[in-house]
Amino acid sequence: MSPRTAALSNLFAVVVAAVAWPALMLQYWLILWSGPIGYATVRYFSFFTILSNLLVAVVAASAATGGNWAPLRFWRNPRVRGLAALCIAVTCLIYATILAGQWHPQGPQLIADRALHYVLPALYLFWWVVLLPHGTLVWRDALRWLGFPLVYLVWTLLRGAVVHEYPYAFVDADHLGYGGVLVNSLVIALVFVVLGLGLVSIDRVLGRHSSP
Repeated sequence: MSPRTAALSNLFAVVVAAVAWPALMLQYWLILWSGPIGYATVRYFSFFTILSNLLVAVVAASAATGGNWAPLRFWRNPRVRGLAALCIAVTCLIYATILAGQWHPQGPQLIADRALHYVLPALYLFWWVVLLPHGTLVWRDALRWLGFPLVYLVWTLLRGAVVHEYPYAFVDADHLGYGGVLVNSLVIALVFVVLGLGLVSIDRVLGRHSSP
């Protein structure tokens, strides 16, 4: 990567972080109205949308801040950046195809909704494809990345079994039963794998084109 491209990449990371953190804080403020702060906080972090955007925000901030601190290097790892790209892409896709028609946010909620589901996915994916170095991902990364949504699914079902509340209708075990949730989860896992393989393919192609 040339010095000019690296500087532009860091500048765009600032833009991504500058959009992500206020959007996340706005959504947190809005969800605080749903109940006591402890309950609202756990509920906030129980949405995959929040976790995927938080991952984007941390990855972008780690690039924007510079420095050689070990935790920052972790978030700059190509596989972590690829995971963030995958998760935010799935967030946008699932929302646009399944969830968007199920509610109609207004006012500040509309701003948070559009920022977290459309604006940030577009910004981050542009940054990842156009401005970051490529060529280090391997095909098995698409399977490794399944660990993140798998942990999320386990947490969602455990929490739901206790409080009988689920963040999304397609994982609502109280209404669908665990068999129905399993079927839906397998379909979404397939989406993760297909998109993950697509991201690895993009990385490998761009890596070859950027090689001397």
